[in-house]
Amino acid sequence: MIIEFSKGKIIVTPHELTVRVDGEHHIALQAISDAVTLMGKGANVVIANDSSCKWTLKLDNEQQLKEISDVLGCAIID
Repeated sequence: MIIEFSKGKIIVTPHELTVRVDGEHHIALQAISDAVTLMGKGANVVIANDSSCKWTLKLDNEQQLKEISDVLGCAIID
């Protein structure tokens, strides 16, 4: 599934999440599903943290977070 957000695209599969940030630098962030935590309650943040990656991304709205949660099969932490 591809989710558009204000700064680029999020590509989500049941096994991994990839973020492509728009701009001249062509930044890409990637994480396996086990490394991803989703934080809701207005924060709407994707957190990737394990031995291979460490990054966070603020989303535009809670609907984007819910779509990621549905595909990855992980809960949203309040």
